[in-house]
Amino acid sequence: MFPEEQKMVLGSIVILYFFFLFALSVYINKSSIKTYDDYNLASRNVSLFPIILTFVGTAVGGSTLLGFMENGYVLGMGQQWLNISLLVVGILMAFFLVKKIRKIGSKHRMVTIGDFTALRYGESARIPTVISILIAYCAITGMQFTAIATILNLTIDLSMTTGVVISWVLLTIKTYYGGLKSVIWQDAVHGTIQTVGVFLLFFATLIVAGDFSTISQNAQAINEGNHLNVFGIPPTEVLIYTVTIGGYQFVRQDLWQRYWAASSDRVALRGYWASIILGCLIGAFVIAIGVLGKYGLQLNMENSALIYYEVITNVFHFPIIIIMITALMATVISTADSFFMASSSSVINDLIKPRMKNRDDTKLLKYSRLSVILVSVFALLLSLYIPQIVNLWVTGTAMLVSGLLAPVVFGLFWKGATKQAGISSMWLGLVVAVTWQIAGHPFGIHPVFLGLPISILTLLIVSFLTKDKEQDNSIDIANYLLLGGGDHFVFENNER
Repeated sequence: MFPEEQKMVLGSIVILYFFFLFALSVYINKSSIKTYDDYNLASRNVSLFPIILTFVGTAVGGSTLLGFMENGYVLGMGQQWLNISLLVVGILMAFFLVKKIRKIGSKHRMVTIGDFTALRYGESARIPTVISILIAYCAITGMQFTAIATILNLTIDLSMTTGVVISWVLLTIKTYYGGLKSVIWQDAVHGTIQTVGVFLLFFATLIVAGDFSTISQNAQAINEGNHLNVFGIPPTEVLIYTVTIGGYQFVRQDLWQRYWAASSDRVALRGYWASIILGCLIGAFVIAIGVLGKYGLQLNMENSALIYYEVITNVFHFPIIIIMITALMATVISTADSFFMASSSSVINDLIKPRMKNRDDTKLLKYSRLSVILVSVFALLLSLYIPQIVNLWVTGTAMLVSGLLAPVVFGLFWKGATKQAGISSMWLGLVVAVTWQIAGHPFGIHPVFLGLPISILTLLIVSFLTKDKEQDNSIDIANYLLLGGGDHFVFENNER
């Protein structure tokens, strides 16, 4: 795709960028990571500017920048409804969930969603929670290894296998040393680069593409005029977007961790609101770039997945292309290391820590870093040996929504949800979603449209049947969570 001299320049830039990130991780490790909270929740004191950009960096990953742009190129402006769905869900989160999640997490020094489900439904709730999170997050981390390898392959002709291994080594080392504190501060860099890059690319493409009448004529000429209509999408697709991707946002552990990492309730909420607006603009621009690339630049491509690279090479000269490749790398890395930390923190916090007798920070830090290595190896194997890794991630996402959405949301807002109901709802929704995915979506039904309703019904029915039988403290805890209460509640068998 690029001449040899340009490949050498791009390769050097990529190497220097990774060295910069590694050096920053080591510096943060030496200067400010002393405790378990420092490593896993950035000391819980992140200020407004970095919290905004880490929300953006986490939300706008490679799947957004590359996937949204490809969708715009292939399917048209109707794909804006995917972005609108995320906006609606983000607004609901901001109005109804962020403050509550933040309050509960800060009160009990929570690190993972497993902490919440354990408090609400008992310690046995950690296992289905961890299974759902690990499968989804390890799969998408493996996808990021593949995405970085693809960038290296297209820019410097590095083989995919070599690229995957290199990206695994570099991301693992930098995350091992820096933890979430390093991830968040690097996201401030990544978020700035990717935001500037996307805005620059959109306006440059808009200028080169010409006026709307020309773009419309080009679309009409190939019988795709409807692709310029934002309503050119079946309502069923909008529903699928909202339930699957939207529902996933409610139980994204990386988002919950950032609510808890913010320095105050006000910073968490303001930062999230700002990221919703910025993320929506970026998503809208990215989809529009794909549409403009096809009907404005008139790019005719056999492999639509390469639309990003084709657009930047048609719009910019090489010096700006360097910035755009760096922006793409920043986008992918900001997602990869965030999901890295989300999955590894589940291993240490929900599997290892509850079984430790001596929980001093030295041991917890050691096991936190070992958890990063463990998760990275699992993600690497998924990336190298499972070609259907995207399907695996879809399965993981379906597990998150089907297994966790109902018990988590009902657990936050309804005191009638009982311990038995919550755990039953998790396992049944999870198993149904996985079984339906493995079966290949019989009758064309997405696993979420089966797993989620079953999870909700299970929660309601079992809660009704067990509400007078449970003699544990689950209802008292529910009253405390929903109505506010004293300081006497602590984690079951788990000092905080």
